Amino acid sequence: MRSIIDEMVGLIGEADCKPTHTDIPGLMVIGGEVPEQQLAAIYQPMIGLLVQGRKSIWIGDQCIEMNGPSYFVIPTELPATGRVWPDSSGKRYLSVGLELNLDSITDLLGDIDRTKLEEDAEQPYSACKVSTEFLDAWLRMLRLLRTPEHIAALAPAYEREILFRVLLGPQGWRLRQLCLERGTGRGIQKALHSIRTHYASGIDIPSLAERAGMGLSTFHRQFKKMAGVSPLQFQKQLRLLEARKLIAFGGYSASSAAFTVGYESVSQFNREYSRFFGAPPAKDAARLREIAQTMPENNVATNRAM
Repeated sequence: MRSIIDEMVGLIGEADCKPTHTDIPGLMVIGGEVPEQQLAAIYQPMIGLLVQGRKSIWIGDQCIEMNGPSYFVIPTELPATGRVWPDSSGKRYLSVGLELNLDSITDLLGDIDRTKLEEDAEQPYSACKVSTEFLDAWLRMLRLLRTPEHIAALAPAYEREILFRVLLGPQGWRLRQLCLERGTGRGIQKALHSIRTHYASGIDIPSLAERAGMGLSTFHRQFKKMAGVSPLQFQKQLRLLEARKLIAFGGYSASSAAFTVGYESVSQFNREYSRFFGAPPAKDAARLREIAQTMPENNVATNRAM
């Protein structure tokens, strides 16, 4: 396994601190000292492989603690915060992300013996151990960066193998839930999308539950299972992430940002901001701007992370 990791590092070792799309469709790389504000964002639906280094991702009240090599699954767009560090020997953080293609997952599920799948244990978000076979599929994918003329023919096959091994793993139930037409996943996805689109407005939870085809208690339970938090907490995190960007890099005051993202009380906003980010808005924003000035290309907060 060590030789596989070493070759992967050789292929992506120069990745910088912004998520960078490669020539391989859906494949991104990132590495180095990723700024904290970039890791507090909307995470894309993806499989993330931590090649080396350490990473923590907070989704709602759950925390994924990772040491490379390991992987995690983000099934849908979710607000989250994170931090990364070099590993214990000082080797820089390196990660690869593969965007989820639901059509590919659905097709693959039709070819899998369902008796081989792990039971839907509804495990919390967590880091997953990697096998030599799993890493080898990623390595073959990354080798295509050296032979781009082979990408169209071979990348779909390697993607299929990666998805196959994730579907068989402890977080595979999250992907299966998304692809079941009659399952709860698609209804919850619609609710998540609605809240993301209208995060500054009020939430009519009974209406969301009805459109998802669920009773209210079932909707709350299934929503938290996927998002890690309740619908109201999900909305609050979206508001706080957007407000942070406006204050730190958009020239907004705390009060104007609070009203822009939907708060009616500035004092409540200040309390919730300080609790979520660990410092009052003005102090936190000043620190983020100072960090951003030291980053390559004055890297600032983005809407998405990996």
